[in-house]
Amino acid sequence: MPEHLASPSALSPTDPAQAGVPAARPAPAGAGPVVGFDLDMTLIDSRPGIGAAYRVLAAETGVPIDVDLVVSRLGPPLEAELAHWFPADQVPAAAARYREVYPSTAIAPSLALPGAAQALDAVRAHGGRSLVVTAKNEEHARLHLDHLGLRADLVVGSLWAEAKGGALRAQGASVYVGDHVGDVRGARVAGAFAVGVATGGCGSGELRDAGADVVLSGLAEFPAWLGEFTR
Repeated sequence: MPEHLASPSALSPTDPAQAGVPAARPAPAGAGPVVGFDLDMTLIDSRPGIGAAYRVLAAETGVPIDVDLVVSRLGPPLEAELAHWFPADQVPAAAARYREVYPSTAIAPSLALPGAAQALDAVRAHGGRSLVVTAKNEEHARLHLDHLGLRADLVVGSLWAEAKGGALRAQGASVYVGDHVGDVRGARVAGAFAVGVATGGCGSGELRDAGADVVLSGLAEFPAWLGEFTR
């Protein structure tokens, strides 16, 4: 989904105050890199869990939802996906119910993607800080990370695409890693190096066309790449 990006001042929200993200925390001189990661299909394979939650929602509402299609295009906010299946006036209630059932249905089936723990450890080994910046709400993101034993220094939720740039910039991120073209756009807004991982619905070509500075096949390649990047 390549497109020319507007300047950061033309995008909303890119100001940390507008986006509801923490105040700027620049890295001290000599500190390691601040690296942001997307969550779904970057650090974790949440397709089994999200699919389970959608099946509950479909059963309760009687609305036929193609769950395989839903989990093939993870990335955009929940409400954007629900709008494909529910009339606009029913989306808020469907989203609320989905979030109610999510902790009991979606956390346990979801798995860490290969190399996820090692990628976070690599940032720490270089004296850096890791951020998870995701469209998923913060509570559910933390549940996933805790369940899988993945340790990040900060979790910021409910941000998508360009809006992620405000959180990344506020924290002084120099790198953002994600599987979706929206993640590349967020990195661009933040002025961060955009690392694409071809583990989600967007292929390597799409990520490159969107402006990714480098595309890895998965996070297993990230520690070696970070070692080169920080030289």
